[in-house]
Amino acid sequence: MPAADVEVSADLVRRLLADQHPDLARLPVAFLANGWDNELYRIGEELLARLPRRALGAQIITNEQRWLPGLAPRLPLPIPYPERTGVPGCGYPYPWSVVPYLPGVPAAQASWFDPAQAAAAVGGFLGALHVPAPADAPANPFRGIPLAERAGTFAAGLALLTGQAGQDQADWDAVRRVQDAALAAPGYDGPPVWLHGDLHPANILVNDGQVSGVIDFGDITAGDPASDLSVAWMLLPPGCHARFWSAYQAAGGAGGRAGGALRVRARGWALNLAIVFLAHSEDNPVLCEVGRRTLRTVLENPR
Repeated sequence: MPAADVEVSADLVRRLLADQHPDLARLPVAFLANGWDNELYRIGEELLARLPRRALGAQIITNEQRWLPGLAPRLPLPIPYPERTGVPGCGYPYPWSVVPYLPGVPAAQASWFDPAQAAAAVGGFLGALHVPAPADAPANPFRGIPLAERAGTFAAGLALLTGQAGQDQADWDAVRRVQDAALAAPGYDGPPVWLHGDLHPANILVNDGQVSGVIDFGDITAGDPASDLSVAWMLLPPGCHARFWSAYQAAGGAGGRAGGALRVRARGWALNLAIVFLAHSEDNPVLCEVGRRTLRTVLENPR
């Protein structure tokens, strides 16, 4: 995890709230979690403060503040859209947000969830999300792009992993066949659609065995929906994929069409992300395990 550019603390959150949202200042504040770009603090029982810990996170927060309030009302699952916004203050240099607290645990860490319900819920969510985006939607050089543009990243990750314990040469031959098929599939020729940008099991919440929300829209962008749709292989067993695609199409995803080329590209994205997680998550066992499960599902599900 990269080092923070600024120090964020519960005391800082209290001071920012007192200065900018005084009606919230008496609520208890407690650290919840931090990622690469942001730190999260509980505010009472129903809210979270989301504060960038790096300069890069400031642009992420700005994108969320601009776009998520308009997207949230038409999505069938809750998302942490900014209910309130904050500006630099109290010595803190970045914009920040107050978002609703969504109950649940990441699917990647859940002891169990209903895969059939998850297939319908996540497929329907993506079908509703994947509508044409405006021309000024946030750009992202890593998601929504042609898969060929990730060839260098894929090759570098594969080089790190080839020969490691637990994988044999036949596995890597199969990996290369999936990659070749994805690169050979017809490219996306539709309008750029809204994308979550980083949809994997650690960003899908589960509560009482049911998918209850989708979090972390920091990579929100527009482009080819295949990168988001890779979540089918990352989250679900193959037996639930048909239900996922049916829900996606019924919700209007890909204009109500989700043909073979889109699915082949999505599978290629799942493979690419599995390789990234396996090659670069030595300090994150949750994502490393997501990578293992995704690679296994991709290779066990040839169609």
